[in-house]
Amino acid sequence: MFLTRIGYGIIYFFVLIYEIIKATFDVAFRGVMGRNIDPVIVDIETVLERPVSQTILANSISLTPGTLSVDLDSENNIIKVAAISPRTKEEIIPFEPYIKKMLE
Repeated sequence: MFLTRIGYGIIYFFVLIYEIIKATFDVAFRGVMGRNIDPVIVDIETVLERPVSQTILANSISLTPGTLSVDLDSENNIIKVAAISPRTKEEIIPFEPYIKKMLE
């Protein structure tokens, strides 16, 4: 069980790095081309129950260029996210399943 969690932690790390690199190119492209920038604030409902898991998810969102965690409501499992353009939940938090398997 412990080794499984470590494995998911390693996978989470690589997925996070990949998403940061992908988002960096996306934000740079939007900035250079000067189009399709439509800032929005969305409420993302998460399946994570533990506050530490929710905090790691919120920090991961803030590390990814083009998104910023504005508020975390631990009781209702909702993270308020500011994004550079409208995106789906899966585009904003693709690493949520790995955090869940790693910490919950």
